[in-house]
Amino acid sequence: MNIEPTVPTSKNPPAQFAGDVWLDPIALPHESEQTMVVATVRFSPGARTAWHSHQHGQYLRITQGVGRFGTRDGKIIEVHPGQTVYTPPGEEHWHAAAPGCFMEHIAMLQNGEDPSKTTTWAGHITDDEYNGR
Repeated sequence: MNIEPTVPTSKNPPAQFAGDVWLDPIALPHESEQTMVVATVRFSPGARTAWHSHQHGQYLRITQGVGRFGTRDGKIIEVHPGQTVYTPPGEEHWHAAAPGCFMEHIAMLQNGEDPSKTTTWAGHITDDEYNGR
């Protein structure tokens, strides 16, 4: 048993995020058979991910602020602290902070056999997609 070393906060890359988004890892695999990844992710007002999907799905627990989550069918849901969003394996989606407020969530997912292919990234969402138009 050990206390995990603190990993410095990192800013997520603009290739996959629009606006300021920061990542703080909580749990990363230590052994080859471990696949769980958990991180706190903080979005500045209006910041958002690009379209993406996860090989094994993803859970997102909102801890602060108001989140917006969208799918390819145009559906957008608003999520508040204490709520958890589940995206099934392969479902393309995006997540963001609502306009005018920060949003923080805990992201939980399992790596695939090739961790570099666990998340498949696509293009950035448009302002119209973010605004539900």
